[in-house]
Amino acid sequence: MPELPEVETTRRKIEPLLRGRVIERVIHDAPHRYRDTHLAEGRRVQGLSRRGKYLLLQLAAADAAEGDPHDLELIVHLGMTGGFRLEEGRHTRVTLTTDSGALHFDDPRRFGKMAVVRPGEYGGMPTLTAMGPEPLSDDFVESDFVKAAAGCGAVKPWLLSQKPVSGVGNIYADESLWLARIHPAQTRLEPAEARRLYQAVREVMGAAVEAGGSSLGDGLGNYRQHDGESGAFQHAHHAYGRGGQPCDRCGTTIEKIVLGQRGTHFCPQCQRLRSR
Repeated sequence: MPELPEVETTRRKIEPLLRGRVIERVIHDAPHRYRDTHLAEGRRVQGLSRRGKYLLLQLAAADAAEGDPHDLELIVHLGMTGGFRLEEGRHTRVTLTTDSGALHFDDPRRFGKMAVVRPGEYGGMPTLTAMGPEPLSDDFVESDFVKAAAGCGAVKPWLLSQKPVSGVGNIYADESLWLARIHPAQTRLEPAEARRLYQAVREVMGAAVEAGGSSLGDGLGNYRQHDGESGAFQHAHHAYGRGGQPCDRCGTTIEKIVLGQRGTHFCPQCQRLRSR
C-alpha cells in the first residue's frame, strides 16, 4: 500500500499537471467508491496538499484567481494499488479531464477511493479525522511522542494506527523500528527508546521521500509514478521484505512474524524484546 513517501511523491509529480487547471469531467462507473465527484466538474484546482496517506485537491470556482479561497476538496486515497497515469489502461477506474488534457487513476485491486467534500468535513473518513501529526513537520513534537509511547501497546500496531504520527505504514514502521533497535511487539516504551524511535521515524520518512518512495517487485500492484518512474528507497531497506537475509548491522538472520495481522520483519539480535 502506498504510504506517506509514495503519496508525497505522487503529489509532487501530478501537481504541475493539475494546479490551475479546470476539471471539466470526472468519468467513472463506481459512485459508491468515488463519491460526489461530479461536484468537482467546472472547478479549478487551486492546489494539492497531502495529509498522511491522503491527497487533497483544493477546488474553487473556475473563474477564481489562484490563491482565492476554495470551497470544495477532492480527497483521494490510493488504496493498495492506486496511482495516476498519463495513458488510459486496462485498470483505469477514474479519468480526470481538464482544460489541458486528461489524467487517469489506475487501481488494479480497486481499493482506492475518492470523495468531494467541504473543506475539513471528513466525518465519513475516520482515519483522516483522527490522524496524528505529520512526521516531517514541526507539529510532530518529541516530548508528546515520548509521553504517548510510555503507555502504548505493541509498538508496531500503535504506529500503524496513524494516531501517534501520520503516514507510517508497514514498510516504514519496520524500517523505523530496525533503525531504533526496538522489537515491533515491545510495549510501553522507555523514554530513551521512544526518543530513538522518534528520530528514526523522521530520518526514515525523510530519506524515503527524497528517494521517491519504495517500489516492490514487478507484480500487479507495483508502485510507480504517472510517467512510469519507480521509487528507489527499496534499495535502502534494512528490514522490510528481507526475511531470511542477514541483518546489515550485525549479520543475524532477519525474521518475519505476523503482528496485528501484518507481516513484520526485524532482527532478533538488534531488536530484542525486553521484559514488558
